[in-house]
Amino acid sequence: MSRTPPMRAVTLLAGAALLATSACGAGSAESADGGRPEVIAAFYPLQWLTEQVAGPDANVTVLTAPGVEPHDLELGLQQMTKLQDAALTIYVKGVQPAVDDAVSADTAFDAASAVTTIPAGGHAGEEGHDEHAVSYDPHIWLDPSRLATVAGKLGERLAAADPGHAQAYKDRAAAAAGALGGLDQEFTKGLSTCASKTLVTAHEAFGYLADRYKLKQVGITLDPETEPSPKRLSEVAALARSEGVTTIFTESLVSPKVAEVLAGEVGAKTAVLDPLESKPAGDYLSAMRDNLKTLRTALRCTA
Repeated sequence: MSRTPPMRAVTLLAGAALLATSACGAGSAESADGGRPEVIAAFYPLQWLTEQVAGPDANVTVLTAPGVEPHDLELGLQQMTKLQDAALTIYVKGVQPAVDDAVSADTAFDAASAVTTIPAGGHAGEEGHDEHAVSYDPHIWLDPSRLATVAGKLGERLAAADPGHAQAYKDRAAAAAGALGGLDQEFTKGLSTCASKTLVTAHEAFGYLADRYKLKQVGITLDPETEPSPKRLSEVAALARSEGVTTIFTESLVSPKVAEVLAGEVGAKTAVLDPLESKPAGDYLSAMRDNLKTLRTALRCTA
């Protein structure tokens, strides 16, 4: 199913026309308030990381509002202008087609380019992402160790964009990477002694988490907007029964109905596992720790 409504093309063309008529303001790396560089994060996990690294030396804004599914983002004219004027935009190619189309190569940092990626999932007979799809799984932020690598690269990019505060950016990047390394150790220890290693998830967002901590992800669908086929539901139900799965994971921004039906069919319960595509009640670290607690209960992990 394509996530790219026809109106997005109109928006992009209108934005391009506006930018052409306001070229005198394009390319500015500084904000109007205090001369700090303008840095844009595409969605929440990148916003959290960018704020940690930027600190007080840059003005950080996010394109995706809380509670909005990042894949569904449409850019308005003001956002288009900000993207062109920003000193740096951090995004993940393949998550938001509108952003992929609008960023400038000179001032964009694709976080996925900083880490080793894993292949995208897929099921025979089911559509995945639209024509903007990438060959890798884009959900890199669900592995703290990979996000720590992104932190270091982001520090370098901010230092290059704002040399006057270069060392401060690098120091904060190292601190953020350290905090993420600590979180990675918590996950490694917490998931090392589990009775089950299989995650049945609403959609395939947790591939990096599974890859890092030696789990097996089984997604009901490839992405949030894809309806599972009867064949796929039957396959997942059979696997859940054979592997003694006791929990089917749902998400806050995705309807739990299909997961609930599947759970009822196999005699399992449901629990929310947050893919952190939108701002949680706390922050990235606390939400990931909540995920760890949920996983430990569902997978029957010992101390």
